[in-house]
Amino acid sequence: MSLTSRLAGALFATSALVSPSVAFAQTEPAPSTDQPPTGDTAGQPADDSSAQPVDISVPGGEIVVTGVRNRNLVKTSDQVISVLSTEEIARTGEGNIAGALGRVTGLSVVGNGLVYVRGLGDRYSLALLNGSPLPSPEPLRRVVPLDIFPSGVIASSLVQKSYSVNYPGEFGGGVINLTTKAVPREPFLSISFGGTADSETTGRTGYSYFGSKSDWTGFDDGSRDFGPALTDYFKSGALVNSDVDLGREIGSELVRFSKGTAQRVRDLPPAYSISLSGGTGFDLGGARLGIIAAAGFSNKWRNRDARQQTSLSADLSTLQTNFNRISTDDRIVANGLLGFGLEFGENKIRWTNLYIRDTIKQTRLGLGQRNETSADFMQQDTAWYERQLIDSQLVGEFKPAPGMQVDVRVGYAKSQREAPYETSFEYVRTNSSADPYGRLFVNRLNGNNGEASVTFSDLNEELWSGGIDLTYVVSPVISATVGGYFSDTDRISSRRQFLFRASSTFPVEASVLRPDLLLSPGLINGTVDSSTGQLVGGIDLIEPDTSSPAFEGKLRNYAGYGKVNFQITDALSLDAGVRFEKARQSVSAVQVFSTPPTFNNPPALRKEYWLPGATLTYQVQPDLQVRLSASKTIARPQFRELIYQPYFDPENNRQYLGNPLLTDSQLYNGEARVEWYFAPEQRLSISGFYKKIDKPIEAFVVSLNDSLVTSYANAPEARLYGAEIELQKYFDLSEMGGWFSQRRAVAIVNYTYSKSELKVQSGDTVAVYAASSGIATDYFRDGAPLTGQSDHLVNLQFGFENTERLSQQTILLSYASERAMSRGLNGSVPQPDVIERPGWQLDFVAREGVQFLGQEFELKFEARNLLYTRHREYQQVGSNTLEFNTYDLGTTVSASASIKF
Repeated sequence: MSLTSRLAGALFATSALVSPSVAFAQTEPAPSTDQPPTGDTAGQPADDSSAQPVDISVPGGEIVVTGVRNRNLVKTSDQVISVLSTEEIARTGEGNIAGALGRVTGLSVVGNGLVYVRGLGDRYSLALLNGSPLPSPEPLRRVVPLDIFPSGVIASSLVQKSYSVNYPGEFGGGVINLTTKAVPREPFLSISFGGTADSETTGRTGYSYFGSKSDWTGFDDGSRDFGPALTDYFKSGALVNSDVDLGREIGSELVRFSKGTAQRVRDLPPAYSISLSGGTGFDLGGARLGIIAAAGFSNKWRNRDARQQTSLSADLSTLQTNFNRISTDDRIVANGLLGFGLEFGENKIRWTNLYIRDTIKQTRLGLGQRNETSADFMQQDTAWYERQLIDSQLVGEFKPAPGMQVDVRVGYAKSQREAPYETSFEYVRTNSSADPYGRLFVNRLNGNNGEASVTFSDLNEELWSGGIDLTYVVSPVISATVGGYFSDTDRISSRRQFLFRASSTFPVEASVLRPDLLLSPGLINGTVDSSTGQLVGGIDLIEPDTSSPAFEGKLRNYAGYGKVNFQITDALSLDAGVRFEKARQSVSAVQVFSTPPTFNNPPALRKEYWLPGATLTYQVQPDLQVRLSASKTIARPQFRELIYQPYFDPENNRQYLGNPLLTDSQLYNGEARVEWYFAPEQRLSISGFYKKIDKPIEAFVVSLNDSLVTSYANAPEARLYGAEIELQKYFDLSEMGGWFSQRRAVAIVNYTYSKSELKVQSGDTVAVYAASSGIATDYFRDGAPLTGQSDHLVNLQFGFENTERLSQQTILLSYASERAMSRGLNGSVPQPDVIERPGWQLDFVAREGVQFLGQEFELKFEARNLLYTRHREYQQVGSNTLEFNTYDLGTTVSASASIKF
C-alpha cells in the first residue's frame, strides 16, 4: 500500500486527522531583440561583430552598459566575467534567473535558488540588482534566493569571479549582478502564457487545506488575521504561561478547520503562468523619456514523497527517526516592474521599481517511527509562507566635463516574510493490545502521546544604500576612479510558538478527534460536570520560548575606494585598486514581554578592512590573452547565525541554532586564466584558481533533547583550489541544404573542478556559545570539504538555431558530483556528513517564431529532467545507509506562447 493511501486511511478512517571594468557604453544603445545573430565563418576577426546588445548596470560604471557590435564584453572586460544576455537566458528556457545561472561555468544551484560560485556556499556569493544590494526574505540567510526573480524581468546577469574594488568587500566566490530590463527605444507590447505538467504532481494525489478563498492568488483575504484575544496579547507584553484563563481565550481562536485540517486532493492541477510587458518613449524637446512596465503571475503545485531518517549512533546502526512524508506545495509568484529613463545630452537618469511576491501554501503529512519502537507516529503540518520584496533604485550618470563621469545611485529595498498559523500536530498509535486505543491514532496533548502547536513568524528587513563614483581620464592610457558607498540594513525577526497541553481531566475519548475538533473552543475551555460541579477537560496554552522570541539585526557599512586602469603597453593593462570598509554588525534581543529578555546580547562586530584587488591582462595575440588576478575579500556571519534561538526549516527538515560568538572570515584569492577568441562569438578559456579562507563559518551538528540541531562556528582555516574550462563553438550547416540551409549548430561546454578542505589541527580552538568544549577537533574534521561544494560541475548545451529567424532546438545536460550538505553528529566517534547526490540532469528546450494573422508569435516547448533524476541526501557507514531526505523529482513538460505587438 502506498504512503498516500496509508495516510489517507489514517487521516479519514480514524477521524484523527502544505564595474566599471565592463563600462563600454554606446551613445545610442540598440533595442534588445530575441532574434539570434546571423552565422559567421571561421577566420573572420574575433570581434563578435554580430553579438547582441547586453544591458548591464554596475556600480562605478555606466548606467547601462551596452555591448556594441564590435566589442566582446567578456574579452574586453578588465575582470573575469561571464554574461548571460536576454537571448542566452531565453535559450535555457528557465523560468527564474537561478536556473539560468546554473548553466554558467563554475556555478551551481543548491536548494531553493541559492547560487554557489566555485563550490563556495551562498554566504560567499554577493547578489546585486542594478548594482545595488538586496535584502533577503529568508530567516536563515542574508543573501536573497535568486529563484524569486522571474527571468522575464531580467535583461542580463553578470557573474564576476575576480574581485574589483568598486564592488562591496563581501565577495568570496564572486558577484552576481542582475540588470532589469531597460527603457526601450521603440514602443513594444508582449503577452505570454503557458502551462506545465509534472509527472510526480499533476493528476496525482496530494494534500492541502482550505485556508481562504483567495489563496490561489498568493494573497490571504483576511482569514489569517489575528483574532481579538491574540492581537491584544501581542500588544500587552503579558506571558500566557501563568494565566490559564488568558491561555484558553487565545487558544480558542487559534485552530479552525480552514487553517488546521489537511484534506486529500485527488488530482493536483497543472501549473500555469501569464506575463505582460510593454514600453514606449517620448521626445521632450532636448530630452527623451522612456517607460517600461512588466507584470507576471504563476501558480505551480509540487508534490514530494520523501524518506527522512536520522540516527544518533556513530555507525548509523540504529534509527532515531524513520519517516515517510508527503509534502504538497502550492507556490504562487506575482511580480511587477516599472521603470523610467530620462536622457538629456550625454546625461542619463534611470528609476527602477521592482515588486516580487512569492507565496507557498504547504501541507505535510508524515508517518513513521521513533527509536525503533512498534508505535507509529503521524504528523500533520500546515503552513502559509509569504515572501515579498519591494525595491526602488535611482541611478544617474552625468558627464560634466570632457573625460569626466560622475555616477550616483540611491536604493531602498524592503523584504518581508510572514508565516502565520504554522500548525503542527502529532498523533500516536501504540499498536499495543493492552491499550484500548492501540489501533487508533490518538493525541493526548501531553508531549509524550501527542503534540499540537501553532507558530507565528514574522521578518521585516529594510536596506538603504547609496554610492557616488567619479571617473577621470588622466591620459589616453590612464583612467582613475574614486568612489564612496554606504548601506544600512535593519532586520527584525520574531517567532512566537504556542504549545497546547491538556489538563489532567481531559477526556481520553476526545484524543481521537481531528485537529480542529480536538482544539475546539468547547474542549479548550472545558465543561462543568453538573453532578459534581467540577470542570472537566480544558487545554492550557504555553509559550516555550520566554527568553528571546524576537531579535533585531543591524549592519551598517561605510566604504571608500580608489582604482586605476593603466594601459601599460598596447598588449598589457592593469586594473588595480584598494577599498576601505568599516562595518558595525549587531544582533540584540527585542523586549517582547513586560519583563526584559534574559538573553545576553553579544558584543557588536566592529571591523575595518583594507581590501586590495588587481587584475593584469596581457594580450599575447589579438585573439589570445592571459589574465592574472589577486585580491583580499571578506565574508560576514549572517544575522540568523548569530541568534541563539531554535529555528526549524521545513524545506530541508533541519533544526538550527545560532552562535553569537561568530566573527568575520577573510579570503585571499588568486587566479590565472588563458582566453582564446578564435572566431566571432566563439571562445575557449582555461583557468586555475586558489582561495585561502581564515576563520570560515562552517556548520556542525549536535544532539539537543534527542534531536539533531545544526549550529555554526568559525573553523580555523579552509582552502579551495580548482580549474575551469569553457568552450563555445558554432558550426555552419548551410551547405547541408534542406532544413539545415539557414541553420547553424551551437555547442557550449563548461567543466569546473574544485577541491576544498578544512584545516584543523590539534590545539586549534573555536568559540561556541554555551558549549562545554572549545576544542576545534570536537566540531570539525581536518580535510573535510566545505558544505555545498561539488568536486565536479559539468554543463553542456547543444542545439540548432536558424540564422534568419527565431528557431532554436537545444539539449541541456548538467552534472554535479556529490557534495556535503550538512555535517554529521559530532562526538567522540563522529558521524559522516550528510551527502547530496545531484547527478545528471537532461532537459530539452525548443523555441519557434511564427507569423499568424499579421502578428509575431513565439512558441516554446520544454521537457525537464528527462533522466528522472531523484533528489537524494544520505549518510553511509559501511553497509549502513540512512536516507536523510530523499524523494523523486518528476519529469516536467511545459508549453507556452507569447505574442508581440
